[in-house]
Amino acid sequence: MVKKQRPINLQLQTIHFPVTAIASILHRVSGVITFVAVGILLWLLGLSLSSLEGFQYATEIMHSFFIKFIIWGVLTALIYHICGGLRHMLMDFGFIGESLLVGRISAIAAFIITAILSILAGVFVW
Repeated sequence: MVKKQRPINLQLQTIHFPVTAIASILHRVSGVITFVAVGILLWLLGLSLSSLEGFQYATEIMHSFFIKFIIWGVLTALIYHICGGLRHMLMDFGFIGESLLVGRISAIAAFIITAILSILAGVFVW
């Protein structure tokens, strides 16, 4: 009989993902958010272009705090997705290396750039 080498009691609080894994997961999540948001934003654009009443209704919708927060979240997801995509393209084209250290530094740089641009997007939205 072969003894299985699996953990018996897996404590999820002790598992820590590396920053590169977090960056990869967030890049995928931001892509899904951006994909879903395109449909919502196209609906809002169609509403605003449909008639004068539609434009006024779309304008009223955009003055809501909740909608502004959603727009800011969509912009933040888009910004992160672009930063993560540029990071991957730079690595794929060989402009930056593909070592673990470079991956870690570029992931942190993508987080920092996203945070700065997200704050600027918040100022723009509000």
